[in-house]
Amino acid sequence: MSSLRRVRVELGARGYDVVVGPGARTELPAMLPLTARRVAVVTQATIPVEIDLGPDLAVERCEIGHGEQHKTLATVEQLYHSFAAVGLTRHDVVVGVGGGMVTDVAGFAAATWHRGVPVIHVATTLLGMVDAAIGGKSGVNLAVGKNLVGAFWQPRGVVCDVEALATLPERERRSGDGEMAKYHFLSGDDLDDLDLTDRIARCVAIKAEVVAADELDGGRRALLNYGHTLAHALEIATDHELTHGEAVGIGLVYAAELARSLGRIDESRVAEHRHVVGAVYALDTTVPRGVDVDALVGLMGRDKKALDGLTFVLDGPHGIEVVADVPDAAVRAALERVQA
Repeated sequence: MSSLRRVRVELGARGYDVVVGPGARTELPAMLPLTARRVAVVTQATIPVEIDLGPDLAVERCEIGHGEQHKTLATVEQLYHSFAAVGLTRHDVVVGVGGGMVTDVAGFAAATWHRGVPVIHVATTLLGMVDAAIGGKSGVNLAVGKNLVGAFWQPRGVVCDVEALATLPERERRSGDGEMAKYHFLSGDDLDDLDLTDRIARCVAIKAEVVAADELDGGRRALLNYGHTLAHALEIATDHELTHGEAVGIGLVYAAELARSLGRIDESRVAEHRHVVGAVYALDTTVPRGVDVDALVGLMGRDKKALDGLTFVLDGPHGIEVVADVPDAAVRAALERVQA
C-alpha cells in the first residue's frame, strides 16, 4: 500500500492534486506541462531540498532572500528579470520550492509574468503544506499590511514531501502547528490521533473543500483566516519577530476572548482554545510585552476583511463565521485578556 495520500482540489478543469507523504517529490515530473522546455525554480539558499526534473528541461534556479522583509514587489521584479534572461514563456513553468513565503512570491510572479505562467509548488515547511501552498492565493506585503498586493493563481499541483520536515527548525515547526490548531476549530477533528502524513492530508482536505466552494474568497473562504486578524497585525507590529504560526496561535485565543466579550461563546469554549493552542500545540497564548495596543487596533482595521468597520472571524452558536462592525471597546477589552 502506498504511503502517499492524494487530495484533489476540485476546481473543474483547473483542479489539481496535492500529494502528501514521504518521497512525494518523485511525483513532481508528472505535474509538469507537456509544453514546458524551461523551468524557473524559485527557492532560497537555505532550503536543502533537491528536486529532479529530468534531463530534457533547461532549469534556472532563482534564489530569493529569507524572511518576510523579502516578500516584496522588489523581489518579484528580481524574479521577472531572471525569467526574462532565460526566455520563460507561457508554455514553460515556475516551480516554487520552499515555505509559504516562497510559494506566495513564486505564485505571484508566475501569475503576472506574461499574464500567467503555470506554477507548481513543492512545500518544504509544515506551514506551507497545510496552508500556504494550497488554494491559489499569492502575493507580497507592503509596509502598511501583509499580502495587500496579490492574485489568485491556482497551481498545477502541490507536493508535500514529509521527508523535508526532518531538517525543519523547531520554530518553523511551531509555525505550522499554529495553522494546525486553526484546523482543529474549523473541523472539530482531533488531529493528534493521526500520524503526520494523515494529519497533513486532513488539513489539506479541509482547505481544499473550502477553496472548491469559494475559490475567490467571496464568503466562506474567509473562515480560513480564523485567528489571522490579530496574527497579521502582530507580525507587522513585531517586525516579524513572531512567526506566522506563533502569531496565529495568539490570534486564535484572542478571537475566542473577543467572541466571549460579544456573548457568542462561553468560558468553557475559551478554555478549549487555550488548551489546544497552549497545551496540545505548545504555543504562546499571550501578546508579547511592549506591543502597542493602539498600533494593533489600527493594523487590524486595515485587514483585508475589514469591509464594514473592524471585522473578525469569530466562533459562535452557529460555528465560525465572519462578524463585521465589531465595537472598538470589545476589541480592546479582549486584547487586555491576552496581554503577557
